[in-house]
This record gives sequence, structure tokens and C-alpha cells, in this order.
Amino acid sequence: MRDLVLLGSTGSIGTQALDIVRRKPERFRVVALGAGGGNVGLLAAQALEFGVEVVGVARSSVVQDLQLAFYAEAQKRGWSSGDFKLPKIVAGPDAMTELARWPGDVVLNGVVGSLGLAPTLAALESGRILALANKESLVAGGPLVRRIAKEGQIVPVDSEHSALAQCLRGGRADEVRRLVLTASGGAFRDRRRQELTNVTPEEALKHPTWDMGPVVTINSATMVNKALEVIEAHELFGVSYDDIEVMVHPQSVLHSLVEFTDGSTLAQASPPDMRLPIALALAWPDRVPAAAAGVDWTLAHNWELRPLDSEAFPAVELAKEAGRTGRCRPAIFNAANEECVAAFVAGRLPFLGIVDTLERVLGAAPDFAEPGTVDDVLAAEAWARAQAQRTIATVAEGA
Repeated sequence: MRDLVLLGSTGSIGTQALDIVRRKPERFRVVALGAGGGNVGLLAAQALEFGVEVVGVARSSVVQDLQLAFYAEAQKRGWSSGDFKLPKIVAGPDAMTELARWPGDVVLNGVVGSLGLAPTLAALESGRILALANKESLVAGGPLVRRIAKEGQIVPVDSEHSALAQCLRGGRADEVRRLVLTASGGAFRDRRRQELTNVTPEEALKHPTWDMGPVVTINSATMVNKALEVIEAHELFGVSYDDIEVMVHPQSVLHSLVEFTDGSTLAQASPPDMRLPIALALAWPDRVPAAAAGVDWTLAHNWELRPLDSEAFPAVELAKEAGRTGRCRPAIFNAANEECVAAFVAGRLPFLGIVDTLERVLGAAPDFAEPGTVDDVLAAEAWARAQAQRTIATVAEGA
């Protein structure tokens, strides 16, 4: 039995993790739940269903709404006010960090954005196993995480990094030649650069495989999402950027591959279902039986792999260079991209201008030191956002 702390419990990762717990109550127990506070009704329902000890919300202003939601949910269940114990409530910007230190075995960090970095550090400092779905922890705060994480303490939740972790079981670290991250390719995977000049946000949001939020979907279209995953892979597995490749795989069944020095390549294959990597992260190094459906081997399959067109999608090479340079460049890359995506959606920046602007922002970056604190990361991100806004305004004036 493992005691779990779930941060971001009302989001996609959190709700799927709770579905796993629901089906495997003999293996997992939820002791704490945390969320931003935008859906207190769902958070209250989750807390009462799983009988958690503590609930956290990042917005102090919703505490009263959460208390009322507890009583409303109890009434739905036919309970009187004396029939259930109200969990402890923690609130405010440090709530997720406090929960990350709560007694337990595994902390699942599904917080969105740089707000997830402090909880990551808190979980690691407290000696917890960290099931990590918050990419900013490694992209923006890689040096901070690397400094305190013990070997094997971080288990990735992203399907690509989970696949790599599984494949890496097939050999020693000194036997690894390269990592190959697969990418669906996004909405424009079959287009050349000249065909991307006038694409619209509506077109970019039509992902051929996945139903995701607007930022992630556009990041998939620009390949920035995969660029960030390359940085994550470097931080997680200690493999050189020169030895991490990206290949386009439209079927999204081969989630990533590892090539070894003897010429052998191992791949992890499964239908696209996040419950599999989530379950594996919660139970690592063990597997959870029937976590998700497997490939149907009674059918014929055609799986395509092709190299990434770096001219049309230069984000991956730009991210590798940011990662090699270090000194907060990955944090700058990520923060500036969020500003560029917002400008593209608002019609203030063309599609190709997203990555072109990232390159200009990185080129203008001062010589930051390697981050020593979370505040160092946040300061670099603040500079990146301001510089991105200035650069976007220049592009708009010249349009």
C-alpha cells in the first residue's frame, strides 16, 4: 500500500490518477489533494470519496467556497454534518509546497507552470518519490532539481519519458547510444516551412490525434512541446543533447525508443492512454496490472517513423542550444514561448513568428548565472516575458 499526495487533482493527470486509485484500492491510498481552486466542487467530491487528510488550494479566496462545497457534497451523499470529518484545508501560493511535504510515499506533481517547481523541490527534499508531470520543474529549474534529487527518486509521467525509462531498463547507462523521442507532429506535420506562412490559430488548434488545451496544442504544432521534452529528457537521464533525436510518428503508439551501443533499439508501444504511465509512476518500479489496454496483436499495424523537418520546425534545435548554454536559457525559452503563443492566438504574431521570436529573445538574453534558487528562475522568466512582449511589439509594428 502506497500513500499518495496528488497535486493538480482536478486536472487531466489528477483525475486519471484517481481513476487508477479507484480501481486499485488495495495498492494506493490518497492522503492529500491539491488544486488551483477553479473547481472546488470537484475537489470536494474527490476529498470525500477518498477520505483524504488534507486539501490544498492555491487561491486563498476560494476557501469559503470549498467549505460550502464539502457540505453540499455531503448532502448529495445523504450524510449529515456529523457523519464525516472535514479535511484540513491549506490555502495560498505555498499550499502545494506544504502538501508536497505531507507524510506519504509518492507525490504526483501535476501542477501547471512554474508554480510546480517549489513543490517539486519540497517533495525531493522530504525524501518522497516524485511522480513528475510538471515539465517546468526540469525545463526551468533543472539545475535546482539536479542538485537535490537522489538517483531513482524522480519517475516521469509524460508518456515519452515514461517510455524512455522503461526502455532504459534494457541496458546499463554506459551502453546507451541515443534516445529517440517520438512526436505526433501536430496539426502541420506534413507541411514545409513555406506552407506555414499564413496559417491561423484555428488551423493550429486542429490536432489530428489529441484533444488538448490550446497552449499545448499550439506547442505541438510548432514542435515547442517536443523541444521542451528534449530538455526534460536530458535532465532526467543525463544524456547529451547531441544524443537525443526526435522522430515524427503520427500513430502515437511508439512512445519513444532507446538505441544501445551494440546497435539494438528498444521501443515502448501501447495505445495512447495516459493511465499507463501514470500508474507506472505511482507504483514504480512495479507495474499495475490492467492499468490500460494493450496493443491488439490480432490486427495488422503500420507504424511510421520519419525524421523531423528542422527547417520547418526549428524549435527543437533552438531548445538544444538553450540547454547546452544553460544559465537560465531553458527557463527563458519556456516563458517567452507562452507570451508568443498568447500573441499568436490574439492575432498579434504570425505562426512562424513564434519560434523566430524565441530565437531573438534568447539572442538578447543577458548573461544570467545558473539558478541557485526558485527566485532566480522566476527573475529570468520575468525578463523573458518582458523581452518577448517588446519583440512581439516590434514585429507587429513592422507588419
